[in-house]
Amino acid sequence: MKGGAGLAEGIEVFPRQDELGPDEFGNGIRGPLGIHRAVGRRYWFYGADYKLDAQLDYLERLKKITEAEMEAFVDGLEMPQEFRPRQTVVLPPYDPARREFRILDYVRPVRKRSGNYWARCPSCAEQGRDRGGDNLAISVADPRKYKCWAGCPREMIRAALGQPIRVRKAG
Repeated sequence: MKGGAGLAEGIEVFPRQDELGPDEFGNGIRGPLGIHRAVGRRYWFYGADYKLDAQLDYLERLKKITEAEMEAFVDGLEMPQEFRPRQTVVLPPYDPARREFRILDYVRPVRKRSGNYWARCPSCAEQGRDRGGDNLAISVADPRKYKCWAGCPREMIRAALGQPIRVRKAG
């Protein structure tokens, strides 16, 4: 290996994201040629030698397509159901005085960045994961919005805090 991640290490697949609202969470994506801060290694395109000039030459050789070509390519295709955007749940305006579950009463943020607090996910911690202590993103603007980037659903996060989500009975 010549200093970068190779095929033997696999290819990372990031969570899907097709749109992002003003108070929503974004995905962390590591792009080729970037240096990963945690491990200090560069990640390369697989179609060229692992030298910067060869990587840039590789990018120059790739065919550029026009908007019309892209439209023709996707014309008639439908997005599979599992990848379609989920219906947005509209919450009433955030009112700090309203009595409701507050995630920030149970977790301590380790930092604040990009409009989010970052904290240890209680569910990950219970399972012995989240070594960095920052899997849980909590919106600063509306702390009712929180997400574990390791994939723990809200139900597991709340259960790990001893605050299970109440199920309302219809009728």
